[in-house]
Amino acid sequence: MRKVVLYIACSVNGKIARKDGSVDWLENLPNPDKDDYGYAGFLETIDTTIMGNKTYRQIIGWDIEFPYKNKTNYVLTRNRDKADDQYAKFISDVPVSFIKILKSGEGKNIWLIGGGQVNTLFWNNRLIDEIRVFIMPYVLSEGIELFEGLPDEMQLRLIRQKKFTSGVVELVYTPDYQD
Repeated sequence: MRKVVLYIACSVNGKIARKDGSVDWLENLPNPDKDDYGYAGFLETIDTTIMGNKTYRQIIGWDIEFPYKNKTNYVLTRNRDKADDQYAKFISDVPVSFIKILKSGEGKNIWLIGGGQVNTLFWNNRLIDEIRVFIMPYVLSEGIELFEGLPDEMQLRLIRQKKFTSGVVELVYTPDYQD
């Protein structure tokens, strides 16, 4: 069975983006070692991404080539009129059932990119198998929470942690789902 991995950066106070969805603050953090924090290696372990429509629009809005064009990309949206485009397939009907079928299929792991509402949907439906969160040495006064809305209360198991010279800390957890 494929794993869904939430691989994400957040501020010390749990924000994954500014209120408008911008992640420009990540670009301004000192990184003297030019570390990619394991990103290239992580990309090799996945063949599929899932994200919310706001996150997708943010990525498309960057002035770069679409970064996941060699992956299968799904965008969860409430808009039933969204047509698939050159980069992504839009899912508006019963996303939980769709994800369960996707997880049971063949392939590499699935990257849950976010945002906060999608993270909570996955969390509350016990679809996240691993959380790799990078705590960035930054505080955002306003922004999008790692889990927006009302996430279920649940214990996590710390699998490993790594500290970088930049002050970034990677924490890897598995949920302790009690079914």
